[in-house]
Amino acid sequence: MTAVTEQTVLITGATDGLGRALAHELAAQGYSLILHGRSAAKGQELLDELREKTGNQNISYELADFASLKDIGALADRILERHDRLDVLVNNAGIGVELARQESQDGYELTFQVDYLAAYMLSCRLAPLLVRSAPARVINVSSAGQAPIDFGDVMLERRWDGVQAYCQAKLAQISLTVDLAEQLAGTGVTVNALHPASYMPTKMVVHLFTPQSTVAEGMRNVARLITDPALAEVTGEYFDRDRRSRAGAQAYDPAARARLRELSESLTGVALPALA
Repeated sequence: MTAVTEQTVLITGATDGLGRALAHELAAQGYSLILHGRSAAKGQELLDELREKTGNQNISYELADFASLKDIGALADRILERHDRLDVLVNNAGIGVELARQESQDGYELTFQVDYLAAYMLSCRLAPLLVRSAPARVINVSSAGQAPIDFGDVMLERRWDGVQAYCQAKLAQISLTVDLAEQLAGTGVTVNALHPASYMPTKMVVHLFTPQSTVAEGMRNVARLITDPALAEVTGEYFDRDRRSRAGAQAYDPAARARLRELSESLTGVALPALA
């Protein structure tokens, strides 16, 4: 097993909430970190804070707005150019239940792009680097809130609903988890998804819901998927906090997953990696 101090972890959405807590935990353990966010000022603040509190200097920050497919692609390009290994990819960035429909810079429903398409693009683009760094892990931070995708109205143009937008994007993440796990079988790269905790007091929760869990609880459950040796060969699973669980049925439907793969490739121009 590669020593912690030699492992590199990419955390998307690292400047707030769960991502920020995870960055503190892993920096203190000695991991090299690539942290992502969409604010240069908040990124610099986080770097300064982590370096001062943990003494870990092997931390960098990458700026990208996931409302832009061009930004997501450029982020993948920079990581591939600047790093010769990637041991863990944590697809954590996301937005919660929105009160009104918004579109990305590419004209797609914003939640679907930020919560799902970004994870799809990064996972597919960075898969060769993860394979070269194996054993490696991909963790998709999903949710217990899941809903089947209506392939007739994926972008919710006819009937907008913020809960549906969030829940279908989270189910899409789990569908991606199952697909990538199958695709990367035998490469030494595992892919798992989890619901870290319910209604943590993050900025995506507090404006709509009463918090029920702590950020620390969610952070521990994500960190477990990164660090636990007992999970080294576990792949294609969905965890509810720290327990293996069963996601929404559509995530296991081969026909639905095939439709989602085809849609994702057509929207992003990125294909699922053929590495197995």
